[in-house]
Amino acid sequence: MESSGRAAGTEPVSHELLGARIPTIPFPESLTPVPAPISPAPNSSDRLPKADVVVITWTVDEGDALANVLTPGVSRPRWHPYDRDFESHYRPLIRSGAPSLYVKRLASYMPTRIGQKDVLCMKSELHLNQDGIRTGDGTATLPVKDLFVQIIGEAQPDVVLTIGTSGSVYQHFQLGDVIVTRAAKFRCKDEFRNEKFNGETFQSDWPIPLTYLDEAASLMQIVAPNMAEPPMLPPTINYHYHGAKIHADANVPDIKLDGRDVPEFHPILTTDYFEYGTSTNNLEVEGAAVEMGDAVLGLAVDGMPNPPKWAVVRNMSDPQINGGLPNEGYDMNPQTMWAIGYYTGYGYYTSVSGAIATWGIIAGL
Repeated sequence: MESSGRAAGTEPVSHELLGARIPTIPFPESLTPVPAPISPAPNSSDRLPKADVVVITWTVDEGDALANVLTPGVSRPRWHPYDRDFESHYRPLIRSGAPSLYVKRLASYMPTRIGQKDVLCMKSELHLNQDGIRTGDGTATLPVKDLFVQIIGEAQPDVVLTIGTSGSVYQHFQLGDVIVTRAAKFRCKDEFRNEKFNGETFQSDWPIPLTYLDEAASLMQIVAPNMAEPPMLPPTINYHYHGAKIHADANVPDIKLDGRDVPEFHPILTTDYFEYGTSTNNLEVEGAAVEMGDAVLGLAVDGMPNPPKWAVVRNMSDPQINGGLPNEGYDMNPQTMWAIGYYTGYGYYTSVSGAIATWGIIAGL
């Protein structure tokens, strides 16, 4: 069992089962990602190889998209497993039923090269809201923080990028848009609500390279047709509605930057529960998008003597949800249903956009 969705426990539609494919991405020849599997294959307990950049993602869809874009020809199941210190250090910190206990590893990884940069692509099996063992009222273990520290200590990267799906909090940030921000804020209301770090914002003050971001945004259009939203009508004809079909505007995925498209260092919002932006909850005032883990990277590097530069690259897998929909009083909350439904249908394709945006950052380093 692996973690498979922005919402814990949700299962995505398998793009493999649906026969989904993305065309070959026409990267510039000198900057086309070239995967570099280690031969002979390393032991799962070996230290990670050194890298200029580490890219970490989290879910099945995100990992598949990252592999398709940055390790073409080497699919995610063929990445090297990584379980260093899993039994001795991590297992006592992980609660029963967590994804990592099923696969018995911390992560999987694959080296690749983009131009002159050695890049380590990683898919974590640890997650903020799926691992913790309660240590008190609103406090819990956080093994994914230790994993960040371990990865940085072994790979010694100059840059760490944490990437994946997120819920849009802006009406004009649509499916496939990608937010790049150098800040992350904890917004916990569940198992970590009383931790000292809750409410803290962390930031990494460095200039995101812009040289290839326009080209990346152009390349992202390769998956735009897969993010077309169907015309909507009420789910059954029992509704008293006789209007025409409603067609959504076409989604043209773009890259949004902190300091340009949102306020400088406008943070990603990291929650320990499934949260999403709506047209009425005003989350855009507090942050750039909402997800479930990135602020842990900021917490992990805080206080390091020579921390790597870092940024968050999050694709909009579910748009801002209509706040006029009811969100209580029903066994099936319509707002949550739609947020999960969007991720389930579009998480893989929007993650391709996010991986291409990640390429754009690395290509400009």
